[in-house]
Amino acid sequence: QFQQVQSMMYDLMEWRSQLLSGTLPKDELKELKQKVTSKIDYGNKVLELDLIVRDEDGNILDPDKTSVISLFHAHEEATNKITERIKEEMSKDQPDYASYSRMSSSPTHSLYVFVRNFVCRIGEDAELFMSLYDPQKSTIISENYLVKWGSRGFPKEIDMLNNLKVVFTDLGNKDLSRDKIYLVCQIVRVGKMDLRDSNSKKYTQGLRRPFGVAGTWCL
Repeated sequence: QFQQVQSMMYDLMEWRSQLLSGTLPKDELKELKQKVTSKIDYGNKVLELDLIVRDEDGNILDPDKTSVISLFHAHEEATNKITERIKEEMSKDQPDYASYSRMSSSPTHSLYVFVRNFVCRIGEDAELFMSLYDPQKSTIISENYLVKWGSRGFPKEIDMLNNLKVVFTDLGNKDLSRDKIYLVCQIVRVGKMDLRDSNSKKYTQGLRRPFGVAGTWCL
């Protein structure tokens, strides 16, 4: 049972990465959500947990807004689907390490990054460029994720506060086999040529100047 649940968890984690990437078209997104809910319901049955009934879009039915008869039919339909799924799984003759081999042969992986805050006393606006970096080959292996930070200590787009998220996708097994991968943040100051300038006639606004860099080991 452990191997069975492990296999399902690997599938759910992979599908979750695809959902967070935001690159799927609408029809594929709907199909993937249905696969996720079907897998969750099947896993609950395997673990002898409560059955969750859903509508056609995979949303949980609200018992306060759904009639008893409709809930009964939904339970009956869900039970039949799960029973058929169990029969299909039992008919498959998979080795014990099938889940591990499928995970290791997965063509792509993803890294989810959530930027909570940026603490650095600059005094002017800044641009943060985040990317994945291979220290052995001294090269950047991903595209840059840009965050525009204001001089007052908040994102330039205030609507993005607590919502600065990015998924670095298409990381293959070759990338995971690297000795180390760092998440590097390059800081660019946007404003005066010299921070000490106080006379407005001597400087030009909007100049982009390198300010600093930070890095942390992530893989």
